[in-house]
Amino acid sequence: MWLSSSQKTGVGLTVSGLLSMLLGIAMLFDGGLLAIGNLLFLAGLLLLIGAQRTVAFFSRPTKLRGSLCFFGGIALVLLRRPFVGVCVEMFGFINLFG
Repeated sequence: MWLSSSQKTGVGLTVSGLLSMLLGIAMLFDGGLLAIGNLLFLAGLLLLIGAQRTVAFFSRPTKLRGSLCFFGGIALVLLRRPFVGVCVEMFGFINLFG
């Protein structure tokens, strides 16, 4: 499978985001690393599959609960509630991709 240059950048950003989130969890829920990881993950997802497909994926009626929990968790992390935010975000992640 051949990837365009923007898709390669998207893969890099997505992997960097996931690693930043894992490192943030390992460092006892460091809010800064978690926030950077969330933003990198979303930016990578946008570049990897495109804006239209990303919006279509998150706005599906069957994935609404997962989307709300995922974005609510990101908002909680950005509002300096990292532990609760990660728990809500993981619940949403499981509902979206599980």
